[in-house]
Formats: sequence, structure tokens, C-alpha cells
Amino acid sequence: MADAAGRIRVGIGGWTFEPWRGVFYPEKLAHKRELEYASRKLASIEVNGTFYGSQKRESFERWHGETPDDFVFALKGPRFATNRRVLAEAGESVARFVGSGIAALGDKLGPINWQFAATKAYDPADFAAFLALLPAEAEGVPLRHAVEVRHASFAVPEVVEVARAHGVAIVCAGDSEYPCIADPAAPFVYARIMGTTEDEATGYGDAALGAWAKRAKQWAKGGVADGLPTVAEAPASEPRDVFLYVISGFKAHNPAAAMALAERLG
Repeated sequence: MADAAGRIRVGIGGWTFEPWRGVFYPEKLAHKRELEYASRKLASIEVNGTFYGSQKRESFERWHGETPDDFVFALKGPRFATNRRVLAEAGESVARFVGSGIAALGDKLGPINWQFAATKAYDPADFAAFLALLPAEAEGVPLRHAVEVRHASFAVPEVVEVARAHGVAIVCAGDSEYPCIADPAAPFVYARIMGTTEDEATGYGDAALGAWAKRAKQWAKGGVADGLPTVAEAPASEPRDVFLYVISGFKAHNPAAAMALAERLG
């Protein structure tokens, strides 16, 4: 990318999925080498396992050691912090996760995605209180936070405004049943696209790949993305790093889609 644009990273969710063997992974590749292999084909991976349970520091250290210098992990924040009636009471869960050893990833630590339940509706005071719980660093390693809001009530300008005040990104859910809020709200953009299909060898057809590549470039250059809904005034234009993950959909084709998209982005 040019100096006037942020870095665009395209990736997938996780690296362990049996249907990828013989399609994405070589048939006889040892399971323990799957992360090593995937991290040399893609620029980033979103770790879903941290959503369901805690990881040990040793795991983060091992992931750091198995991946190239410029590779980045996005982590899902634990469900114990977000799947609750009162988000403002999540402080202990947030602190436990941040102190669990994620700092061992060092400069390979990308954004943390705090995914809300689809039934969690927007409560202005509670939402703002949750954002205030998200720390700026862990053991000296800067943290970047994103929130994945999945209830239609969040698609209002006030949500974007308070997220911007805290420097927290709103995850853009593309090609999804969940509301798509494509407003840039932080110094980076976090997108999850979920529309891969079985009948396309690369998950997405040429037109869709071209559209997402164009949007990623627009975000990286500080603009807003064509063809996606926004709910607030456009922010000041500034280069932004972009993290775009091919998630869900027809999962067997997600690595192919991510690699095809990365190829279009150069």
C-alpha cells in the first residue's frame, strides 16, 4: 500500500477445520503444523477459541513463535464478558482476559473483537460503560478494541459517536443476517464478511471479490465503503489499517476466498 493508506490484512477465522485438509492444507500435513502453514498463506487469523474459553500464556507464546514476523492475530473477547444482561458488570471478565497472557503476542496482537449476543439490544448507558472498561494496554502492549453489535437497535448515530469517543471500532458484518454498520469509528476498520458459497470455487465470484477489494482500499485511504450502510456523519479522512476476515458462509471455501481477495489487493 502507498504511504497515504493503511495496511490491509485479509484472513480467516481459526486454522483448524477438517474440510480444509486436502483443499487448503496438504493432505498429509501434520495437524500441529496447520498454523505454521496458514500463517504463510494469509496475513491474519481471527481466533475464535478465546471466545469460548481461556488460553494459557504458553499458547500465545507458541502462536507467536510459529508465525512470520508480520503476521497478526485478532482475538475474540470471552463470551463471559459480552453474553450478559448488564455489560457494565463485565469488568472482572475483561480484566481476567487481558491479564491471561495475550501480551505474549507482542506486535502480533491485532484487534480484540468483543462480540455481543444477537439478542442484546442497545442500552446507551450500559454500552458506554462497557466501552469504558476496555483497557488501552496489556503489560505495555497497546490494545485495539472492536465491538460486534448484532441487534438492529445499534444502527443509530449515537452508537457510532460513543464508539468514536472511545476509539473503538464497530465491526462491519458484511453479507450477513446481522445489521451492517459500516461507519469507521476508530483508527482501524474491522470487517467480517460471511457470504461465501459452495458453488464458487473461491467462495465469492469475481464481482463480489472486486467489490470487497475496492471497499478495503477505500477504508485504508480514509474513506467510507461503497454500497454499505452507514448511520452517522462520515469521519475526518485519515489512513486506517483494515482487518478483513472471511467468516462463516460456506466455510470450506473461506481460505480460497481470503487468498483471492488478498491477491486482488496486491
